[in-house]
Amino acid sequence: MTAGPRNLILTGGIGHPFDDAAPALAGVLGEAGIRSTVTDDIEGGLAALEGGAFDLLTVYALRWRMLGSEKYAPHRERWAFSLSAAGRERLSGFVTGGGGLLGLHTALICFDDWPEWRDLLGGAWVWGRSAHPPRGPVTLRPTAASHPITAGLAPFTVTDEAYGDFDLAAGVEPLATVEAEGGTAWPALWVRDVGEGRVVADTLGHDRATLEHPVHRRILTRAALWACRRL
Repeated sequence: MTAGPRNLILTGGIGHPFDDAAPALAGVLGEAGIRSTVTDDIEGGLAALEGGAFDLLTVYALRWRMLGSEKYAPHRERWAFSLSAAGRERLSGFVTGGGGLLGLHTALICFDDWPEWRDLLGGAWVWGRSAHPPRGPVTLRPTAASHPITAGLAPFTVTDEAYGDFDLAAGVEPLATVEAEGGTAWPALWVRDVGEGRVVADTLGHDRATLEHPVHRRILTRAALWACRRL
């Protein structure tokens, strides 16, 4: 019997219940036979990719330099982060060499001094422009695009943050859009090939409740399996 895919979840940061949500994500993916290792040691986790033990890398973290506002000052010592040159090479090499990448929610905000992150993930937060309304009802709607991740799925509403006004890489075609009440629809789920690897980005995922929503958990498990060529 073939063992299930191995997944490394990079997590941690402020303003989100990662301590509860990241293990919940591991549980959701475990239902599809995906075995996850969870760590908030970003550099150490990426170093572990070199051993070939992982099929999938999931970035579910809020790790950036935390500049621009003194409201972040109390948190900088613990959570401010700039990915090293070696870390960038390991992450990029894992994906372009054939590994899967799943970027959830705050992944768009990570690694803000590394422009190539947008090119890998397909989108990135732009400080001073990108934003989201207060956390509240958010509806995700599949587009007309045909893809196994969204096949047969209906729109659904969760309590989350609807990210908008971020940068998209050229050629990104969303599989679903997200809209807060009375707001503009923004791409919220997309896939792309990068080198030999597959990438999925999903802008939902503030907390455990969103991850465990019946429709969203189907998207997450399909996305993970697709990224590591098991779907």
